[in-house]
Amino acid sequence: MSVFALGLNHQSAPLDLRGRFAFTLEQLAPTLLSFRDGLRAGTALAPEAALLSTCNRTELYVAAPPALMHPTIAWLAEVGGVGTSSLMDHAYVMEDGAAARHAFRVASGLDSMVLGEPQILGQMKQAVREADQAGMLGTTLHQLFQRSFSVAKEVRTSTEIGSHSISMAAASVRLAAQLFEDISKIRVLFVGAGEMIELVATHFAAKAPKSLAVANRTLERGEKLASRFSAEAIRLADLPERLHEFDAVISCTASTLPLIGLGAVERALKKRRHRPMFMVDLAVPRDIEPEVAQLDDIYLYTVDDLATLVKTAGEKRQAAVAQAEAIIDAGVQSFVHWLDQRGSVPLIQALNAQADSWREQETARARKLLARGASIDEVLDALSRGIAQKMLHGTLAELHASDGEQRAQLAQTVSRLFLRGNSRGPSEL
Repeated sequence: MSVFALGLNHQSAPLDLRGRFAFTLEQLAPTLLSFRDGLRAGTALAPEAALLSTCNRTELYVAAPPALMHPTIAWLAEVGGVGTSSLMDHAYVMEDGAAARHAFRVASGLDSMVLGEPQILGQMKQAVREADQAGMLGTTLHQLFQRSFSVAKEVRTSTEIGSHSISMAAASVRLAAQLFEDISKIRVLFVGAGEMIELVATHFAAKAPKSLAVANRTLERGEKLASRFSAEAIRLADLPERLHEFDAVISCTASTLPLIGLGAVERALKKRRHRPMFMVDLAVPRDIEPEVAQLDDIYLYTVDDLATLVKTAGEKRQAAVAQAEAIIDAGVQSFVHWLDQRGSVPLIQALNAQADSWREQETARARKLLARGASIDEVLDALSRGIAQKMLHGTLAELHASDGEQRAQLAQTVSRLFLRGNSRGPSEL
């Protein structure tokens, strides 16, 4: 059994390619089941798998025989509608210890666009829950993720990794402040009602803009979020006719197609008499057509554009990263040791089964001797000799059949296994 992680993120792949591999929360379980059904043929052991999909990354974690790695890559490429070579130009594959290190770094926020951001840990936990409910988690991935969460907790409690980050929400407000002299004089529209929009709305509300509005496909959910910020809730269908009313638009939905098109923005600008509009598209795939960025008086930013704002530096940050990496190193070593032990499980089970078979054979023989009237001492002697001979037969046969360097190495192994605490060495065998 091998563990590997296959994925692409904001560092390895452009936004539009990531959009091809983006999955909503509701899509995770059926996608995982499709993966299992597609790869189960040809192997007696069904693969374990979990799928993590956020605006910055899509990653598939798999526990399966190593031979399934290449079919997994081909499967993911087909899902995204690209060739395998095109996928691998921007994807990464990590195995065993490297895969564990990557999972631990992701959970701890060290691989995020926003260093130390806590949101990714919740997203990873949700992804694991979905995989578990779909019946896709086994012992190996369960261990990997539980250790990931444990390492992430230690990193956050033992270091200052999370205290030197600028969130995506705060970055959006900073960008708006660069364009508008006074945020208290602008009207802000939020498209969507998920966790990211809630974070952005919280940051904007702290600046007390002139008005806030929430547009969502489900009006009830939009109204619930709007009530928290004394904002107006509007229907998503009404967005094209009302877009011109807003100076800032921040969007993050799970839509697979853009919600705000070039034509709608052009009409909004005309109604605004070309007063500038600030737009942030935090969705993957995009909520706002990329051509919108080419319009005069439009300032459109994507999640990738925010990267320069969320970078922080300084000695304290570097020290926190070094501490976090040390914690992760220890976690990786522990997991790899556990994984190595798991690799011995079939052998251990086979040895136990063989020992039980020998024991049953000799016990049956002892009962027959007792039934024939043999003494207890005679039966016990025969029982112990029979078990000992069965245990040593294979080992002695291998020793007699080997010679030279092979025999010397085998003798050392046999000595370690059978002569612990005995003064005799391999040379005396």
